Amino acid sequence: MSEQWNIVVKAASMAATLHDGHTRKDGSPYFQHPARVAAILARAGADNELLAAGYLHDVIEDTPADHDDISKLFGDDVADWVGVMSKDHRLPEQIREPAYKQQLIDGPWQGRAIKLADQIDNFTASMAGQEKAGKRRIAAAKWALEISSSDTEPIVCELRSVLKRILKDV
Repeated sequence: MSEQWNIVVKAASMAATLHDGHTRKDGSPYFQHPARVAAILARAGADNELLAAGYLHDVIEDTPADHDDISKLFGDDVADWVGVMSKDHRLPEQIREPAYKQQLIDGPWQGRAIKLADQIDNFTASMAGQEKAGKRRIAAAKWALEISSSDTEPIVCELRSVLKRILKDV
C-alpha cells in the first residue's frame, strides 16, 4: 500500500472507530456519512489528504478527538481542514452559527469543499423516500453555495455545480 493511500485508510479507520455506535436520524450507522462525503470528494478530484479530511470532518465536533489528535496522525493541513468544519459548541447558538459561517469563509478552500460534499450527502440522504426537500435542508444547501461562491478551485467548482443541479431538481 502506498504511503499516500495509507493516510486515507488510516482516516477511514479512525472515523469508523470514533463513530462506532453512532447512528444518523434514519437509524443508519453514522460512519456511512463520512464515507459518502469522502466518495463525493474523490469523484470531484480530491487528493488523499482531502479524502482523509472528508472521512474525519465530524470527529472534532462529535467525538472526543481534537485538533491535536488529528494533527499528530495526519498533519496540520488535514487537522486545520477538519477544524474549520467544526462548530464551537461552547458558544451560544446565536454567536456559534455566524462564527462558524465566518470561519468557513475565512478558512482554506478545502474546508468549503468538504462543506459542499457534506451538504450534497446530507441533501441526498435526507431525500431518500421523500417527495420534496424540507426548507431547512434547502436553506443549508444554499448557504453552502453562498459561502463557496467566489472559490475558483476546480474541486469546489465541481461540487458547487453538483449541489446546484440537485437543488434545481427539487
